[in-house]
Amino acid sequence: MNSPAADRARYDRATAHLDAPLAIVDLDAFDANADDLVRRAGGKPVRVASKSVRCRALLERVLARPGFAGIMSYTLAESLWLARSGFEDVLLAYPSADRAGFGELANDAKLAAAVTVMVDDPAQLELIDASRDGGAEEIRVCLELDTALHLLGGRVRVGARRSPLREPAQLAALARAVAARPGFRVVGLMAYEGHVAGVGDALAGRPLRSRAIRLMQGAARRELAARRAAVVAAVREVVPDLEFVNGGGTGSVQQTAAEDAVTEIAAGSGLYVPRLFDNYTSFSGRPAALFAQPVVRRPGVGVVTVLGGGYPASGAAGPDRLPVPYLPQGLRYDPQEGAGEVQTPLLGSPADDLLIGDRVWFRHAKAGELCERFDTLHLVEGDRVTVSAATYRGEGRTFL
Repeated sequence: MNSPAADRARYDRATAHLDAPLAIVDLDAFDANADDLVRRAGGKPVRVASKSVRCRALLERVLARPGFAGIMSYTLAESLWLARSGFEDVLLAYPSADRAGFGELANDAKLAAAVTVMVDDPAQLELIDASRDGGAEEIRVCLELDTALHLLGGRVRVGARRSPLREPAQLAALARAVAARPGFRVVGLMAYEGHVAGVGDALAGRPLRSRAIRLMQGAARRELAARRAAVVAAVREVVPDLEFVNGGGTGSVQQTAAEDAVTEIAAGSGLYVPRLFDNYTSFSGRPAALFAQPVVRRPGVGVVTVLGGGYPASGAAGPDRLPVPYLPQGLRYDPQEGAGEVQTPLLGSPADDLLIGDRVWFRHAKAGELCERFDTLHLVEGDRVTVSAATYRGEGRTFL
């Protein structure tokens, strides 16, 4: 692995012919991260979370590698677009109310065979049926299990508020409701443990909080493993030919893969390794996706100003949602201004070595959301750009 200084020099050389702001993906790091996900999955296929990639060229690249199979999408419109583009196994990870999209799905045999939709409420089946527009294609359905950890008799909840279905009997009942309804077929079960997979357990300078997170995650993994196995058994009594049970995420790949009930792992952020995935004891990846902002001002000693950079990530607002100045190392935000919409002052001794037109390289807080800011990802191999690939935005696709 190169030193940060060597990587900075390499990225500067590779993109010297391009004007910043710009975004890159280091393909050596991307491929190494992909290999690590496969290693941690222990022989179970990894389904790629498209929201963490948002670039068709890179989805194609990773799915061509051994150990990866299928896409986990985030909107129905995206799912249909990907299926039309040739991706043959697309699991929509969230329920949808896209009536026009369901009409397309029900009227196209190729799309209906490629796309699986998410359901956790009989009302969603009603909406799909009302949207068919005469289409009679069978809709492939995946049921979602709530993974949240409940403590103190349910008075404390740890985990995302997703599916309302927690117990084996609830999932089996919905499976029976789907089976009894013409035009639908249950093919899968999904359970995303975001409080384990998406929460770092080694926070810099916060040992007590880190230990508390590890204790919580250990308890959550044990509780979920037992409950997920029971749910899968209950659903298989209704649907003996269940095709897949999906679980996990970048931060919990090896733990989830160890569960016999799980047949495939979902992951995506681990390909780019944004800054929110620095603080894990379970794995260590290589930053692969970066963006560069040009120095446009030198207001004084120990400070430079770059163009743009105010790209906060989704989630609860806080400093951890901001991009972080990465190369050269040692720069930080001015606390009075932070990351600005049009200009961002950066403080630190490395500023004195930066000239007008030089680049500062940043890491985004979350993976695919970077692609909502740039229409192109310049793919770097060694010290040159080999391909400039369109992001979803660059293809005119802004799904959310």
